[in-house]
Amino acid sequence: MDVLAVPAHRHKGWYLSLMAPNTKGPAFAWLDPSRLYCNSQALADCVADLLSPFSSDTVDLVAGIDAMGFILGASAATSLGKGFLAIRKAGHLCVATQSQNYSDYTGREKTMETRLDVLKPGVRVLLVDQWIETGGTMKAAIELVEQLGATVVGVAAVAVENTKGGKWIKDNYRVSHCIPEELQSQVDRKHLESFKSFNS
Repeated sequence: MDVLAVPAHRHKGWYLSLMAPNTKGPAFAWLDPSRLYCNSQALADCVADLLSPFSSDTVDLVAGIDAMGFILGASAATSLGKGFLAIRKAGHLCVATQSQNYSDYTGREKTMETRLDVLKPGVRVLLVDQWIETGGTMKAAIELVEQLGATVVGVAAVAVENTKGGKWIKDNYRVSHCIPEELQSQVDRKHLESFKSFNS
């Protein structure tokens, strides 16, 4: 599918076929969801689908995780008319921060941090990232928000894989994602049938 094309009938999740397979090997994530963001309608529909489950919830702030979570998070914040908080990799914020160690999807040990002057008791936060694979990054973001006394209203990502960490997040928090039930097994196997269109 042409990355800028928009189908006449936009069923839920139509934009998922825009995601591209990894062509650079195991040092990278197994697919590239960001290709769908190049299509303005796809991005708008993706954000609308992610926010739909939280339509009756009070959200004070959207927090996005460095770096790809910034795209969906900022888009979600704009759609909701709320502010956006960047949860950053350590060393990038020039103000006082709270930090949290974690292991990412590659198993590498990292640290994320956020500023101290925004999150506090009573603030209700929607956490957004591009993809949840092992769940380590999102779990650390949850811990960071809660350490500062704020409340996690929910978690939103294009997909949540059914790994141990992904299941923990689904079991303990309200989760929104864009993957129809019939595609979840493909996500968990890390190979989408739509990848065939990239080989033709």
